[in-house]
Amino acid sequence: MTNPIPETTDQAVSAGVKNVVLVHGTWADGSSWSKVIPLLEAKGLHVLAVQNPLTSLGDDVAATQRAIELQDGPVLLVGHSWGGVVVTQAGNHDKVAGLVYVAAVAPDEGQSFLDVVQTAPATPGNDQIRPDAYGFVSMSPQGIFEDFAQDLPEAEQKLILATQGPQAFTALTEKITKAAWKHKPSWFVVAANDRMINPDLERTLAKKLNASTVEVSTSHVAMLAQPEAVAAVILEAAGRV
Repeated sequence: MTNPIPETTDQAVSAGVKNVVLVHGTWADGSSWSKVIPLLEAKGLHVLAVQNPLTSLGDDVAATQRAIELQDGPVLLVGHSWGGVVVTQAGNHDKVAGLVYVAAVAPDEGQSFLDVVQTAPATPGNDQIRPDAYGFVSMSPQGIFEDFAQDLPEAEQKLILATQGPQAFTALTEKITKAAWKHKPSWFVVAANDRMINPDLERTLAKKLNASTVEVSTSHVAMLAQPEAVAAVILEAAGRV
């Protein structure tokens, strides 16, 4: 399947976008972009990292749309992991000129996060997801250290463990109603050593989106393991290289 891109939108991206909105994934917050943000700002981009509540797809899309509306001019929308689902829906906003997926899931219309990931073999990290009594899920310490961020220094792994944001499990079953990647240009960073989302699934999604694709040899948290590589893709998408 190809991704038909309107000429006007493509030109807007190639001409340069000054605003970047970053959307974090499950078990994270906006600080997961802490290494990428200064690299983008050094190139003159205005960057905002969303703080998603992780309570529902609708809540996360609303938080992202509020961030988009605060921007002066066109926006490049970047999503990591679950954030890919959020930007797929929120990216339909008129201000969004392009989408960047980082080790992410990009559903089609009528698909949820779980619908997509279950089309590929399960990853080791799936066994380390722990539900609580309130319907939220978190990662075990073993999961953080061995599957989520296995290539980060121990101090950074411990910080991720301590600050992880539990996610409402029901959010992972909520379906996209309109996929922005069908009418807006897309870029994709595949994490080759991902133990949370199957790397082959990421490759399949990137091809389906007809996305400009870069593969990095990292864990699921590519933006923390190789921030320069992730920033380079975002800068390319924003027309800054």
